[in-house]
Amino acid sequence: MSLTGFLPSFARAREHPSALLLAAQLVSLLLYPLVDGTNTGRVLLGAVSLTVVPLAVWVVRRSAATNWIAWTLALPAIGLSAAGILLQRPDLIAWASLLESALYFYAAASLIAYMLHDHNVTTDELFAAGATFTLLAWGFAYAYYVCQFWYPGSFTGVTAPERSRVWIELLFLSFSTLSGVGNGDIVPLLPQARVLVMLEQVAGVGYIAVAVSRLIGMSVSRQRDRE
Repeated sequence: MSLTGFLPSFARAREHPSALLLAAQLVSLLLYPLVDGTNTGRVLLGAVSLTVVPLAVWVVRRSAATNWIAWTLALPAIGLSAAGILLQRPDLIAWASLLESALYFYAAASLIAYMLHDHNVTTDELFAAGATFTLLAWGFAYAYYVCQFWYPGSFTGVTAPERSRVWIELLFLSFSTLSGVGNGDIVPLLPQARVLVMLEQVAGVGYIAVAVSRLIGMSVSRQRDRE
């Protein structure tokens, strides 16, 4: 691609940071089944995760939220995650996951405030609606990972119920809980895990009721104004 063609594309991308964040998370989700179980795959997924963190900070910057809070969470998370992957230190990865969970929740709250602040539905707000859902799902999945590290035996599953749940299982539990599907093959056992799952159930219902319904309402209102 020539420079003259690249610059407009880059400008359009900058106008929709929520779309880039959503795309990065979906790419990591699609990559996981292909590379899971290999050292190279873990490094690749770690690199994608480290890319998502700055994108989440970028999204916060576009909102009215305080940017330094996002960087305070993001920079240590990037450092701990990289060190944990390179040194094979699960404890460092757990601390990084705690910071990433907090960052994703903060970014999700910032996006919700961004969507509620405007009275017109823009393309970026529609992407923001999807990105907020994935941020919440990832945030709770990281919280589940930390819970399992601090409280072994927090979760069980249909397959090999005695072992700890891997990341994709915890993310699957998070998406199932947040969307209200509740497939049930990953089950919280300890009280700490069950409290987190209940909080995510409340967050899922609240997000759909407040954010998505408002976007739909504004879209309908805009269509009526045109008529």
